Amino acid sequence: MPTDRFSETVLLAAPPATLYAHLLDPHSYIGLSPLVVAVRDIRHAAGTTTYVAVERFRLGPLHWDNRIRVTLTAEIPDVRLISHVVSPGAVRLTATVDLAATPDGATSLTEAIEVSSPSLLRGFVVKQTSSVQRSRLAELARRFNR
Repeated sequence: MPTDRFSETVLLAAPPATLYAHLLDPHSYIGLSPLVVAVRDIRHAAGTTTYVAVERFRLGPLHWDNRIRVTLTAEIPDVRLISHVVSPGAVRLTATVDLAATPDGATSLTEAIEVSSPSLLRGFVVKQTSSVQRSRLAELARRFNR
């Protein structure tokens, strides 16, 4: 299965601990990721949170809810989070968020994504994933750069 990788960085006017706590909460992803409209079945265990995120795809008046399984791992407190996503259609995604404090008290956030998908879905998956990443980082900037 083809695998694609890409990364984006954004500067946010909040300390790493604030951003880390925000990103550890599955409810924060509603609206943060533009497709996520709900989170369900949240379970916490030893540095890991699992949940089901509901992504809503729209095509005119029609919509389709895609339920994805997310495992969010608190890898290094206030520094690194890793999300593993299992989506229907054999799509697998790993997003690694690294937070680095800047001298002025802000945070440089880098999100690296690795996504695997069947060849038939690859173009759609890469387009959606990169678009969602840009939107998510822009929304983080809106939330924290006030």
